[in-house]
Amino acid sequence: KTIRQCGPVFVQEPDDAIFPLHSEEKKVMMSCEARGNPAPAYSWFINGTEVDIEAVYRYSLIDGNLIITNASETADYGRYQCKAENSYGTVLSRDALLQFTYLGSFSGRTRGGVSVREGQGVVLMCTPPPHSPEIIYTWVFNEFPSFVAEDSRRFISQVTGNLYVSKVQPSDVGSYICLVKNTVTNARVLSPPTPLTLRTDGTMGEYEPKIEVHFPQSVLAARGVTVSLECFALGNPVPTITWRKMNGNIPKKARLRKSQAVLEIPNVQLEDTGTYECKAENPRGGTAFKGHIQIYTFPQWISTINDSQLDSGDQLHWECKATGIPRPTYRWLRNGELITPQSRVEVVNGELIIQKVQQADSGMYQCVAENKYGAIYCSAELKILASPPVFSLNPVRLIATLGKDVLLECKPRASPKPRVTWRRGDRRIHPSRRIINSSRSDEGDYVCRAENQFGSAEMTAMLRVKEAMRVELSPCKVEVTVGESVVLSCKVSHDPSLEVAFQWLLNQQPLNFQQEGGHFEYIQRQSSTVDLMIRSILLQHAGKYSCRAQTSADTLFAEAEVLVRGPPGPPGVVIVEEITDTTATLSWSGGVDNHSPISSYNLQARSPFSLGWQTLRTDPEPVTGDMESAMAVDLNPWVDYEFRVVASNAIGTGDPSAPSRRVRTKEAVPSVAPANVSGGNGRRHELVTSWEPVSEEFQNGKGFGYIVAFRANGTRGWKEKMVTSADSTTYKYRDETFPPLTPFEVKVGVYNNKGDGPFSGVVTVYSAEGEPRDAPSEVKASSISSKEIKVTWRQINPGPGRPRGYEVSYRKDSEQEESGKKKKTAGNETSMVLTGLEGNSVYVITVRGFNSIGQGPASTANTAKTKKDPPVQPPANLMWIQEGTNVSLNWEPVKSKDNESDVIGYKVLLSQEGRVHHQVMRTITPSAVLSLPEGGTYIIEVRAVSEGGEGATSSQVRVLTSSGKTDTEPKSN
Repeated sequence: KTIRQCGPVFVQEPDDAIFPLHSEEKKVMMSCEARGNPAPAYSWFINGTEVDIEAVYRYSLIDGNLIITNASETADYGRYQCKAENSYGTVLSRDALLQFTYLGSFSGRTRGGVSVREGQGVVLMCTPPPHSPEIIYTWVFNEFPSFVAEDSRRFISQVTGNLYVSKVQPSDVGSYICLVKNTVTNARVLSPPTPLTLRTDGTMGEYEPKIEVHFPQSVLAARGVTVSLECFALGNPVPTITWRKMNGNIPKKARLRKSQAVLEIPNVQLEDTGTYECKAENPRGGTAFKGHIQIYTFPQWISTINDSQLDSGDQLHWECKATGIPRPTYRWLRNGELITPQSRVEVVNGELIIQKVQQADSGMYQCVAENKYGAIYCSAELKILASPPVFSLNPVRLIATLGKDVLLECKPRASPKPRVTWRRGDRRIHPSRRIINSSRSDEGDYVCRAENQFGSAEMTAMLRVKEAMRVELSPCKVEVTVGESVVLSCKVSHDPSLEVAFQWLLNQQPLNFQQEGGHFEYIQRQSSTVDLMIRSILLQHAGKYSCRAQTSADTLFAEAEVLVRGPPGPPGVVIVEEITDTTATLSWSGGVDNHSPISSYNLQARSPFSLGWQTLRTDPEPVTGDMESAMAVDLNPWVDYEFRVVASNAIGTGDPSAPSRRVRTKEAVPSVAPANVSGGNGRRHELVTSWEPVSEEFQNGKGFGYIVAFRANGTRGWKEKMVTSADSTTYKYRDETFPPLTPFEVKVGVYNNKGDGPFSGVVTVYSAEGEPRDAPSEVKASSISSKEIKVTWRQINPGPGRPRGYEVSYRKDSEQEESGKKKKTAGNETSMVLTGLEGNSVYVITVRGFNSIGQGPASTANTAKTKKDPPVQPPANLMWIQEGTNVSLNWEPVKSKDNESDVIGYKVLLSQEGRVHHQVMRTITPSAVLSLPEGGTYIIEVRAVSEGGEGATSSQVRVLTSSGKTDTEPKSN
């Protein structure tokens, strides 16, 4: 692929640069890059003079970039411009300013002291060293880093650098040093100190303000920058500074800094221009200063020029436009040289007109828009086309059909446009290239000749005339039902020497057989007949079908219409005409019937309470296909509904209409009573009633609540209480006079702002029970072991305070009542085993019933003494003899001490190693015979058994057996 040849276009142009002089790398690079084919060559201009890169050793070029070594302000400060050129033309870049940043040192001369009276104003001069660009001023008081704080009395100007004190105080006496900082490099230098002393010949009296610092009378600023206006006055008392804009208000974005001495306007715009005044006032008088802010803007393009290709002799008309304040002027450059008006060349502001362009006018053009703040460049290439006529195809074969018109075209590539002539054989023919109503006699060769000043060329058009083609599509109109199939047949008669190609279209769009999901099939029956089979036809397959037949001579269309009957389309917009509490009158417009008349409409609704769309009852019922309005009935009051309509015909039910807007039915008295009314339990003297809340769907209006009505069984009047929360599910009524478990008749009703609704059925609910009245009787306590006592009692008679369970209190006889413990039964059991007790101790035990209301009285106290603790001594000296699968075991008897229970026997535990399961054998004597039926290792342990429980475990005996093997050797532990 060949890359188009073209003139240079900048990709990167030089930018303004500030170079720090103290930098280690004494090299500056100004960037420049252009694309073009051939690749451009570069050169540079400094302050308008071309640089001889070869002659000056400090300059070098890398690609288009200019490198300056050992850069210095004296030699290199200025404006730089890059030039890029190739064989197609030359362009100049915008110019860029190269500046240098530096900060000199203060003069070392000692500064004289300043002596003033107390109350007088003073100005301390900074006199900064040479510097570039701006610097920031601060003042050091006495010694670094103690800085002078600026306030309403003291001000440091960032324009002059001077320190202004409006009224000197004794605390100001000392030494002052001006510190300046370069904004680019952050380098700092300090001035010699200036001493400030107070004169001894009295103090200064009050005097009116004198403005010492003010902004220029005319402030010029670029749009978008921050403008700072300074204003500070000397005076006694210290003056107050205020600001105003003479022709309007100070901009909202403006900020006052340094005790109002600086007015700062960020992002300054054209509307901020005007006269600003600062006023300094104290009780002695006032003074003011006015100055004008003027905004300028750099030029900016509104429209630029584009590359053009013209035939030689054409007119070039280019125009470029820019904005800016002041208004920009324009220059035009061709290949970097200024264009001056001549006989063919007209330059008016941003317009360039060249009459009858020639080859010599080709090249790179630039429009430059500039005002005193800057210049902008746009460029475009002009190519002048000059070439002799050339035909891409020669000869050209044309085929026409009898009776049709034929167009003979002659389109060579040429610049400028050539003159064209036609001939047939030796005879020149009329330049009209259309042959009307062609016949066999028009067959033959036609020659076109084209010429311009650069040359000429010829092309032959060979015309052949053939029989006309005819196309027939049948049937030409057909009506089918959705899901049926249909065949369209396209038959062509044509000149036998030509081949024919077919294409099917639906509504003028070619049919895509792959995308249509197998509904269409193309069937070629013979060379001149094709069929289109449409299977399981859909509604969207209705329309005008075209068969397009094409030969190299002719193209013809035949058309047939297919109508598809199907379920109706969606009805039009549903409008809610009128709404009551339970009805909505709806109207709609009929949708398409899809060639089968609409028989009926179905009205549907959905609300926040319905599962999707529900079919509605209507008046009239049914809604027939000729109606376009009906009333939906049996709606719920005060519910948001959306409505839609569905149409049906003999073929089926169609898609629904779009939903109507959401509407709310009117309010009505509630009609649904609460369900599942019940109650009971609660605290003493309470009647608790509960119910299932009524769904929001059936509340029927605002202000919904419940009415709880109740009366003691056998009484006449109902007591009614209002419950105002629609979410409530219980109501508690408290009355100290209620005996426990009094039966009440209870019913719950509903109401809203419209009135009272129905009550539920009446149910019986009992008031809350009392605590148990009686103490448990027949309480017995007996010791089981040294740690356990079993307590039993008789159930309390179920009165109005039915016990839900029992609580056993127990303590050692020797302990205070407060240290006793309590244990509750899980349910209504009548026994409990107390565990974790101390051996050989008397315990005092009482039992009481309890329920949700409280506890009943305690039984009379009962005592029981735990058994003595089991012996601490384990069985010792276990001996065993193994005979086959039996083991004979004996040990020394265990003797109890005085404070231990007597031994009443022994417990032998046998387990297989690795298994949890134990076998237990009891014996009165200190011996036992065990049977070990399986092979493996057995572990045997022995414990003494006493009334107080089991004693300590003996050391383990391990016995190894293998089935069938016996070992009679006695072993001792």
